[in-house]
Amino acid sequence: MNRFELIYCVVDIGVASKTLKIAKKYGIKGAVISIGRGAVNNRILDFLGITEVRKEIVTMVVEKELASAAIKGISEEMEFSKEHNGIAFSLSITEFIGKNNSGSNDLNYDNNNEVKNSVYKIIYVIVDKGKGEDVIDAANKAGARGGTILNARGAGIHEVQKLFSMEIEPEKEEVFIITETSLKDGIIESIKNDLKIDEPGNGILFVMDVNEAYGLN
Repeated sequence: MNRFELIYCVVDIGVASKTLKIAKKYGIKGAVISIGRGAVNNRILDFLGITEVRKEIVTMVVEKELASAAIKGISEEMEFSKEHNGIAFSLSITEFIGKNNSGSNDLNYDNNNEVKNSVYKIIYVIVDKGKGEDVIDAANKAGARGGTILNARGAGIHEVQKLFSMEIEPEKEEVFIITETSLKDGIIESIKNDLKIDEPGNGILFVMDVNEAYGLN
């Protein structure tokens, strides 16, 4: 059975449509676009290449065998190597539901699919609305260079999304921080201490490997 990866592109407002147009050339048929805002540590160029401004986040699902060529091609044509043009990174999917409307597709990844010698990690945190900046502040104290904050909402006013059994309602914020692997543990510990993530109802935090990344330097 095919495996899949998620490709994320973080670009300026109004640039997502161009990103999608390029992505189609590499076999990507659709995407989800969300609006987020960036936050950086003082004047340091953060890993997302953005300051406190609105950004578009383009999320695309692609078959694993196409992912490397797709993310490389998108990054080259979007010129992510230039400062502030945007970033792209990919993550592995262990389960994907809804492909071709066929229901749940267990991709049968083993439990030891961590990317070996991964240079970057993504720390993903969900907290109450208004706490996203606190997450960024805690992460920056431990050496992070900023992150991206998203407002988490369901598709309709009465709908609720769920992630790891936690309800993601309109008053929640999602924060993702890209960091070097060497800084990961310190950043997590700082966020846990400041936000009391271990206590019930205060949020959740998990870490993902970055398979490939462009535009982070």
